[in-house]
Amino acid sequence: MSVKFLSDEWAQALKAELNQSDAFRQAAAGQKATIQQVITGAEGETHYWITIDDGTIDLGTGDIEGEDATITQSYDTSAALAKGELSPVTAFMTGQLKIAGNMGMILGLQGALSQLPAAMANINVEY
Repeated sequence: MSVKFLSDEWAQALKAELNQSDAFRQAAAGQKATIQQVITGAEGETHYWITIDDGTIDLGTGDIEGEDATITQSYDTSAALAKGELSPVTAFMTGQLKIAGNMGMILGLQGALSQLPAAMANINVEY
């Protein structure tokens, strides 16, 4: 069964994949962060959030209070990142991905966040 990208079902499936991943747990060990994601598209904005707490992740759709950083990107950029077709560094350097807030924390999470495309590859996602 496929899940629609950026839906509640997608968020739950991605959370489950990441929390089962030894690579993610190791990369996120000792890290703590709250990140708001804003995805822009033709039909407006889609929001989802991520919290990382010492090797575990929680995520869901909508907004979260007390974020350390907000990452804004287009739907196409978000999909390319999720599929592993675009590097987050390239997206940031070319202005396709914008970060507001604690940039140092985001850089420190690069190892953990780089596990997202591998987890997404295990989910049947409808873009």
